Amino acid sequence: MPQDEAAILSFITGLQDYEAAFEPDRRCDPGFAADHWRDLQHRCAEKHGIFLIAQEGGKPVGWAFAHDYRAELFVVETERRHGFLAELYVQPEARGKGHGRALIEGCEAWAKARGHKLLMVGVLAKNPGAIRAYEGAGFAPYAITLRRYL
Repeated sequence: MPQDEAAILSFITGLQDYEAAFEPDRRCDPGFAADHWRDLQHRCAEKHGIFLIAQEGGKPVGWAFAHDYRAELFVVETERRHGFLAELYVQPEARGKGHGRALIEGCEAWAKARGHKLLMVGVLAKNPGAIRAYEGAGFAPYAITLRRYL
């Protein structure tokens, strides 16, 4: 995937910039994308993850990253170990063409191949477009995290 590194860094920046428009806790400093990319590569190796690239006309237009996840002990054993879709981004000009759905399906296929019975994803509450897209792919709400700044 080294040949796609420049595109991946642009996807990381694109997602971060998009989310920063409605979520003030997002880092937007010049070093963020490289820092995050290094962290994701480490997480991928450590958690048996997968990186997928969506292409259009041979050019990268989006990506996804999923990895193994182990839930808390209070979750039943059959669902404790599962897949987690940690990153998904499609460039604005390539949206609406099925790339996001194909990336989700690729992550689902990876999860099934790993023996997972469940694939989870976290979505920011202020991102209704992503929520609709994931619900359209068959995901349903599971938990809500609330926060209060002090």
